[in-house]
Amino acid sequence: MSLVERESHGAVAVIRMNRPEKLNAMSLPLLTELAAAWRDFQETPSQKIAILTGTGKAFCAGEDLVESSQRGTPGLAPDLPFDPFFNDAKGPAEHLPKPTIAAVNGWAMGGGFIMAWMCDFRVAARSAVFEISEARHWLLGAYKFGFTDSLPWTIATELALGFRMSAERAYEVGFANRLVDDDQLLACSLEMCDHMLSIPPASLKNTLDVARRLRPAISTEMEAYGSELRSRGNIDDVMEARKAFSEKRKPVFKGF
Repeated sequence: MSLVERESHGAVAVIRMNRPEKLNAMSLPLLTELAAAWRDFQETPSQKIAILTGTGKAFCAGEDLVESSQRGTPGLAPDLPFDPFFNDAKGPAEHLPKPTIAAVNGWAMGGGFIMAWMCDFRVAARSAVFEISEARHWLLGAYKFGFTDSLPWTIATELALGFRMSAERAYEVGFANRLVDDDQLLACSLEMCDHMLSIPPASLKNTLDVARRLRPAISTEMEAYGSELRSRGNIDDVMEARKAFSEKRKPVFKGF
């Protein structure tokens, strides 16, 4: 069974993470197939827009913490030859000239949240739950992706510290473009695609390019400061958090 399924709806590619028994957690095999799917989409001229979604009860639960705990190091495998989010790229804003929509069903946590955020648009099913997990399982909340500048400071800080956000709240604060019943998730996403496909291609590309350039991004200074903070962190506590998660118990931290 493929861990990433692909289907076409005319000029629209639907890329579906398909590891439902693990809430589509990002294992190395899933990430490898996901990168191949983005590469195929980018290199297929007939596919104009992509919808990213998940099978089952989750969009994506983020990093596979059991896998990384067994590996003994936090984060993705250090020899991973690509960024799994958008085909060897930092995101669509710089490297993927075609529009992307995240059709978010169920849990969108950690890397799943970031994948949804990196898409141009987000359609949230009422079952969707958003969470940034880095503060609990890494050394710093995911500030470097720029979401903090696109949301009210109070909301962004809650997210950075791992508080969960419902689909209704995500729509209310402007994180989600649409809020729909679960059975309407794909239909609504395809309707947005139909609208974009009705726009002259050059106008769509140019307008999207300008919109992406206006999207907030973290400064080089803040990114360097974040790296400095991570270097001060206690990696033992990070691994303890992941091990405790795997063993379904409360973590025991040593602190600074």
